[in-house]
Amino acid sequence: MVDPIAPAARTLFGPRGATLAGDHGPLFVADTGHHRLLIWNERPARDETPADFVIGQPDFASEGRNAHGLVGAATLNVPTGVAASDGVLAVADAWNHRILIWHGYPTRSNQPADVVLGQADFESGAPNRGHDTPSAETLNWCYGVAICDGALYVADTGNRRVLKWNRIPDANGTPADAVLGQRDFETRDENGGRPADAAGMRWPHGVTVDHDRLFVADAGNNRIMVWTAPPLCNGDPCAFVIGQRDAAGVDHNQAAYYPTASSLNMPYGVGIVGSKLLAADTANCRLVGYDLAALGMTAEAQGLAGQASFEDKGENRWGMPRRDSLCWPYGVSVCGTTVVVADSGNNRVLIWEASP
Repeated sequence: MVDPIAPAARTLFGPRGATLAGDHGPLFVADTGHHRLLIWNERPARDETPADFVIGQPDFASEGRNAHGLVGAATLNVPTGVAASDGVLAVADAWNHRILIWHGYPTRSNQPADVVLGQADFESGAPNRGHDTPSAETLNWCYGVAICDGALYVADTGNRRVLKWNRIPDANGTPADAVLGQRDFETRDENGGRPADAAGMRWPHGVTVDHDRLFVADAGNNRIMVWTAPPLCNGDPCAFVIGQRDAAGVDHNQAAYYPTASSLNMPYGVGIVGSKLLAADTANCRLVGYDLAALGMTAEAQGLAGQASFEDKGENRWGMPRRDSLCWPYGVSVCGTTVVVADSGNNRVLIWEASP
């Protein structure tokens, strides 16, 4: 019997990030459990289409952290987030505590990255470069990455902060320009060292931007943080949160077992599709959509996928996987009206056309 998640050109093991660059591709998938990035030159038109090439492993049949070798410009150790825009590809190489950047989409297997962030060089992989405290140049368990309006955002999860580079860096180890979640670049306290509020973070993961509005999926506090204008200073608080009754709330599903249209349970991914904010409500195994024009502290979702109602939860609706079910969806990205979901618990990526 063939192992369905054994590494091959058409299999995935716990993918946590995926993105489509343009209507026709390419498609990039962070195949997290196999420690590799799979690339399809064109958007797949049928199920189980094999990838065209791989980065992070010597071939499609291999797996292992850093390909069972040393850290390098084309190795990966638990890759998670992936973003692509205007020919720039960025990958969150979480357990190497770095971001890899290609200036020009890769066109062959194991094409080395052009730039590394979080480390001084491509051969290093220690959290915060081996120091006890972070800086504007270091990363620690960075799980999410986004490219928006020419800027680079990184959810530096282990340091409980989001970093912003105002432009895509072209030199190794470039320091970030701004930080949210902490008062400065040298602090890494949970929730900024305070009880949960509008400024601190516990487990930031997904980031997206809609014009001047910034959205951060703070999975550890079971909420989405919303800035309605560009933050002006490091550590600026958000305007409001979604998923909790107030900025002090932290409980799964607002301390209830079952979800509602206004609660969240470990949301890891966020994206903008048309006039809606889309969230991967990971532990509730669903996608929820909010009207961007009606967002506020008490916002309720109007759109739903993966469950029969807003009050339902459960992996694949407590059944076997289906085309309309989800099991721990981690990553969500949007290209036009196309939504790409890393359905991690089902070891697959789903490509959906969003409803108007």
